[in-house]
Amino acid sequence: MNATASVQQSMKERQLVISSQLDNVSLVEDFIEQLQEDFQVKEDVYGNILVTVTEAVNNAIKHGNKLDPNKNVTVRAQLLNPFLLTVSIRDEGQGFDPQSLPDPTLPENRLQETGRGIFFMRQLADKATFKENGTLVELTFNI
Repeated sequence: MNATASVQQSMKERQLVISSQLDNVSLVEDFIEQLQEDFQVKEDVYGNILVTVTEAVNNAIKHGNKLDPNKNVTVRAQLLNPFLLTVSIRDEGQGFDPQSLPDPTLPENRLQETGRGIFFMRQLADKATFKENGTLVELTFNI
């Protein structure tokens, strides 16, 4: 692990802190792979976790922290019970209103290059919640 990341863990909780550099998304992928192993996540749910969490981290790095390597993104996973996992992603940005984003399924938005990440989070997680003015995303999965 390089100087831009730190990991903390306990029996039912794991945490990864990375600086806001896109190269660090690979550390998040490794973190999620370790979650699958540690918490016995089913293969099909693992894919959903991988897609949604990496998308949330990408958004946090790019849009939240504006690619500022002096700002961090914190990924925290908690096993709430043997079947329920919550992963939260926190950035140090100004936040946003997730309700104000255009619907990417509308014909006029389908060719846009951005705007699908939150849609995917809402579709692939069992629950996606945006808190603290959008600087905190909580994704819950039945594992």
